Amino acid sequence: MNYRDIPADKLHQIKTLGQLKATGYEPETVKQELRRNLIQKLQNKEEIFPGIWGYEETVIPDMQRAILSMHHINLLGLRGQAKTRIARQMVDLLDEYIPVVQGSELNDDPLQPLSRYAKDLVHEHGDDTPISWMHRDERYTEKLATPDVSVADLIGDADPIKAATMKLPYSDERVIHFGLIPRSHRGIFVINELPDLQARIQVALFNILQEGDIQIRGFKVRMPLDIQFVFTANPEDYTNRGSIVTPLKDRIDSQIITHYPKSIETGKKITQQEAHVKEEQEHLVKTNDLIGDLIEQVAFEARESEYVDAKSGVSARLTISAYENLLSAAERRALLNGEKSTYVRIADFLNTIPAVTGKVELVYEGEQEGAGHVAQVLMGKAIRTQFLKYFPDPDKAKKAKQGNPYKTITNWFGDGHTVDILSDASATAYKKALQQVPGLEALVEKQQPQAKGDEKLFMMEFALHGLAEHSQLSKNRLSTGLQFKDLLSGMFSMPKFGEEDEEDY
Repeated sequence: MNYRDIPADKLHQIKTLGQLKATGYEPETVKQELRRNLIQKLQNKEEIFPGIWGYEETVIPDMQRAILSMHHINLLGLRGQAKTRIARQMVDLLDEYIPVVQGSELNDDPLQPLSRYAKDLVHEHGDDTPISWMHRDERYTEKLATPDVSVADLIGDADPIKAATMKLPYSDERVIHFGLIPRSHRGIFVINELPDLQARIQVALFNILQEGDIQIRGFKVRMPLDIQFVFTANPEDYTNRGSIVTPLKDRIDSQIITHYPKSIETGKKITQQEAHVKEEQEHLVKTNDLIGDLIEQVAFEARESEYVDAKSGVSARLTISAYENLLSAAERRALLNGEKSTYVRIADFLNTIPAVTGKVELVYEGEQEGAGHVAQVLMGKAIRTQFLKYFPDPDKAKKAKQGNPYKTITNWFGDGHTVDILSDASATAYKKALQQVPGLEALVEKQQPQAKGDEKLFMMEFALHGLAEHSQLSKNRLSTGLQFKDLLSGMFSMPKFGEEDEEDY
């Protein structure tokens, strides 16, 4: 009977080397183990790397090929591209439990002991050597590469206190205090942001990857370490902070390029999966697909913006934080107005600026404009792009022979009327403000007939924002919200120098 067919609760009854041998156990490298389990999952049509959206045809197949090839892996991509998450999910391809020599700090295989401690124990007790079972979650080690990481941290160092206490010379292996890498024997070891690791520390990894040798304080210890290495790196780091030294890069068998979501739908899946939505918010705030599209569109606009540093990237964390902020803005408004439920508004979307400003790295022009203004520009572009999916193009509508569907609305504003949409307005005040605009409700009923109730009001607000972004109306920022007015009057009523309560954009 193969030991892998033994249920987990029965495995723990196997407590000695002799009992382990009786199960037919044979040593296997961690790469062989990952390969075997991946093959089984592929044959069973099981999902591999679940929850990693947008990589089904690119990164995930590359990862599978690398694991089948038993390669060390480098995941290369900008921030927020799920590199670390992918590495962590490799643990699911390990066996649930593996046997280790009990008390061994290097997770020694009972049939192939590596450390002096395990070798001595097996030599002394033979088949009575005690063993324990190690869960796969314990076989994953992750280290963030920072300039202060030392060789001692990763590989180890001679411990003078241990040498003095045990009265041993420094040439004796037992005086070594092993670092993270030897302690990851028979497991997965991940180094995040590899280029940030000092070159001299990277050099120390050469032989570990190639030969399994480690050398501490000039004392060579022949240790055929069995480790699956996974590295992550950001292309920006190659120029800003450091690089991967060429001989080390040459020893990393597969370099896999990650990327951002290629569609709004993929981005929404990631955001919905990762956003921390509180239970109270789920009951209190009602949302729709368009608001999710707008949030994802901000990230797409940012990645194409001349104000944002493309080399730095725009993390998926932007949309996750923005979505959480959006729900909180709606929740706050409902709490202030004593409402038991509320529907999201474009005003809530515009209140997510704090979630955007900290997630984009600005180029010089963007720094001059200011992070807040850049965030407003990105949101405006997102509204402009999405608007055309729901309403006719205002520029083309002007020239259409059938008549301009926006004419009644723009004429009303042209007569000097204005509308204030306040961020914390109650449902009644919000409805009243929108319904006072002639032709606005009729426009939504014609273009989006399926929108009813709160969704109709949302689309009415969205239409005003869309018209402003397409230069049909003027949109002015107030201290408590926004004011819509005629485009021409908006141009002649710009705030005077020094006034901060109103900003036209």
